[in-house]
Amino acid sequence: MTIIDIHAHIYPDKVAQRASESVGEFYSIAMRHDTGSVQRYLDALKPSPITHSLVHSVAVKPKVVESINDFVAATCKEHANFIGFATMHQDYEDPEAEIDRAISLGLKGIKLHPDSQHVDMDDPRLMNVYEIAQARNLPVMIHCGDYRRDHSHPRRLKNVLHAFPDLRVDAAHFGGWSVYDLAVEYLEDENCFLDVSSSMTYLGTRRTKELCRIYGSDRILFGSDFPMWDPAEELEVFSSIDFTDEEFENMTWHTAEHYLGFKIG
Repeated sequence: MTIIDIHAHIYPDKVAQRASESVGEFYSIAMRHDTGSVQRYLDALKPSPITHSLVHSVAVKPKVVESINDFVAATCKEHANFIGFATMHQDYEDPEAEIDRAISLGLKGIKLHPDSQHVDMDDPRLMNVYEIAQARNLPVMIHCGDYRRDHSHPRRLKNVLHAFPDLRVDAAHFGGWSVYDLAVEYLEDENCFLDVSSSMTYLGTRRTKELCRIYGSDRILFGSDFPMWDPAEELEVFSSIDFTDEEFENMTWHTAEHYLGFKIG
């Protein structure tokens, strides 16, 4: 059986420990893994039946966009079970050229994090990125939700979805980390996918199941958010919820294929 972790961050070895520490500081939590290196992620996958992973990293400055895309692409060439997303920054000079270069490197979509990039999700600079992605049939993953900030509020995603109705978006963290009920209010009937990463610990299994059924298994994607959480442990929790076989297979496999736009496994 194919099982896909749709949400995993990876970092070059020289910055992997500091990157994990920075994420922990940003969210004021203890990271499950103290490094986000590729090797640590590979080791974390070993106890699990996860067969494929969508890996990415986030550019917090425009000057690192190209090096991050090079790193993710090279990692995916080395590990055939990895699918890579490019990063982009709202102040990067020529996003269209770099997105096309990322595609030529084999990257399959774009990851954005409005909170750590300090930009509103519906900022005109990002709207340009969405337009480029939609024109190229590229899926986009967007960090959504933070009760402390407004950059990634679900209402902003709704604006994006209405502006780009053909754009395939993963609204990460059930569409609104820490503001899950607001996400339902704004996104229940919208055309987007949602991943479960960084959510089950806060929601518990009962509410996780409720949200999966509110949105439907044809919209939900399993993801771990490594290194914040452990992929094997997150999958174990997700597997413990009494979903039907069809629901589970959708959320861990088939829905990801629809989101990505190609077959896996």
